[in-house]
Amino acid sequence: MLNKWRSGHALVLGVLACAVLTGVVWLLGQRLNGIAHLPDQGASWYYWKLPEPTPWTRLSAWIPYAAHQLALWGLIYYAQTRVRTPTSGLHRVNLVALAVNASFIVVHLVQTQLFYDGLAQDVSIFSSQGSVILLLVFVLIMENRRRGLFFGKPAPISEQVVDFARRYHGYLFSWAAVYTFWYHPMEATSGHLIGFFYMFLLLLQGSLFLTRAHTNRWWTVTMELAVAVHGTLVAVMTSGPDGFWPMFLFGFLGVFIITQMHGLGLPRVLRWTLALAYTLSAITVYAARHDVAGVLAAGRIPAIEYVLVTVCAGLIWLGLATARFLRSRPAVRASGRPRS
Repeated sequence: MLNKWRSGHALVLGVLACAVLTGVVWLLGQRLNGIAHLPDQGASWYYWKLPEPTPWTRLSAWIPYAAHQLALWGLIYYAQTRVRTPTSGLHRVNLVALAVNASFIVVHLVQTQLFYDGLAQDVSIFSSQGSVILLLVFVLIMENRRRGLFFGKPAPISEQVVDFARRYHGYLFSWAAVYTFWYHPMEATSGHLIGFFYMFLLLLQGSLFLTRAHTNRWWTVTMELAVAVHGTLVAVMTSGPDGFWPMFLFGFLGVFIITQMHGLGLPRVLRWTLALAYTLSAITVYAARHDVAGVLAAGRIPAIEYVLVTVCAGLIWLGLATARFLRSRPAVRASGRPRS
């Protein structure tokens, strides 16, 4: 453990580094203005990819993505099996993880300049969006005991399911962040810059495993809320001020009011105040758009997340139950064998 490096200090410096890296993406992205793209073909179409990809442009993204992913999975496994103990400082493995992520960010910058294409050439845009949603859903499962799921009340999720999610979430979160990071070329549009800044923060968060900063409740809820900022701004940029941005803003903020704020230790009066302010703001915005009935649209994102919590928790429970059954079968056969 590196006692002289406090994880909180590393977190602050890391956030500043993420901002600087985002500026570098913007600067180098100016060189990509001449890249040709196919016409936009709708919501399921990803615009920022080459019209005529080659095996080399594809491999230029898939090979470093695989190396990045396997490197982080290896570090997580090492930390869980060799380090194990959380600390307020940094372990050496944290420095290695930070160096690995920084190195692959540079690799992706160079790869974009030389070959452009990300993973988007070969996989659906919904896979990138879904990976982040899955990450947020697993956080809801992991935090069910501490902050509850509905207004501070825990959902009936078994202890084994929550413990499984807590123990193995690093592998899923690492995949979600790295996959989404390599999905996009490092373009300099406003949407890309906001998205990459968020990805940099997630990679930073993932690098600080087994430290106090990694589990700081204010920092982790900030990571959850950042998706509201990202989703809202991207919606405004793509559909304009009259578009569907309120669904993202009030949808993700709805999850904050229903679940996330109850893990911050806020006074009851403040929680009621925030809930009232949220409700009045949503009604005011939709009334100004002459779409009061559209307030119901803000419930789509919370509804999707809570349904996915049920589905994911159920699948984990089923997997654990199946594993227990398979482990018990030899013992059952042995105990049932007739004596000679």
